Amino acid sequence: MGNEAQFLIMKKSLLQMLMIVALIAQTSKAQTITENFGSGTNAFSIDFVTIGNPGNVADTTGAPNPAGSVNYYYNIGKYEVSRDQIIKANLDGGLGITLSDMSSYGANGGNMPATGISWLEAAKYVNYLNTSHGSSVAYKISGNQFTPWGSTEIGYNPNNNFRNTLAKFFLPTVDEWYKAAYGTPNGNWYKYSTGSDTAPTVVDQGTDPNTAVWNNRNSPAPIDNAGGLSPYGTMAQGGNVFEWNETISPNNNSANVDYLIIRGGAWGYGIGAATLDSSSLSHGYISLEYEFHGFRVASVPEPSALSLLSISLGGLAMVRRRRS
Repeated sequence: MGNEAQFLIMKKSLLQMLMIVALIAQTSKAQTITENFGSGTNAFSIDFVTIGNPGNVADTTGAPNPAGSVNYYYNIGKYEVSRDQIIKANLDGGLGITLSDMSSYGANGGNMPATGISWLEAAKYVNYLNTSHGSSVAYKISGNQFTPWGSTEIGYNPNNNFRNTLAKFFLPTVDEWYKAAYGTPNGNWYKYSTGSDTAPTVVDQGTDPNTAVWNNRNSPAPIDNAGGLSPYGTMAQGGNVFEWNETISPNNNSANVDYLIIRGGAWGYGIGAATLDSSSLSHGYISLEYEFHGFRVASVPEPSALSLLSISLGGLAMVRRRRS
């Protein structure tokens, strides 16, 4: 058998193997990626899941309309950020982030969601995550003043001047958040973030499918016990606490950079499932702190299978050239 034929057989086998791996990745349970931060007694970790299907078609049934089309892979927090993660970041990085006193709700435990967090505080927390990993900050913050990145600054992105392109960790845009909540690996959309078009069953806590902590509960639930998972593997994007997005609210007629999207519903709201569904959109000023508001973190993923494919095919090409 000639070198050319051997190369083609090797290439075909590799492609078939990677296609099988990709199929398994699309159909199997989402894998958790853990990132570590802090040190010593202030060490903590955040679990992420990867959101694939880049270049997906947007949803035209929710808000904003269209929404959820993202043309790249990214990771998003499997859970909301916890009080313990904020407290340890404060101690390790001197961030000065304040939390709501949730003692009257029995929710001051370390694994409870961090509430009373303003968008500005969430952005400071994300900047700490970046610098502790040796990355550039995501957001341009001086004191309590946020400013978008300018066109002459390194890492400027004309399509999103909020986020520096050199940052690894960031707050999700409305499209990134929406896709992780209501989308699926095969491109379908659901009305609720539990992979259903039917409102989730109300629970105080638990992980049963199509359940969520909403509709006048007495307390939020621990971040890892707050309802059923989305098709991508995230928990509590509907219910438990509202979550900050990185995107300016479409209801902001003046395009004020201080008026941003909040979505997802919360434990103590009793105005129905409308706060949870894909058409629900709220907003607030970056300094707003409220006991029903929290957030989750997103990040740039590790090199994807496509990168490995490129490397592997490159290696095969070198073998081919050497054998020619």
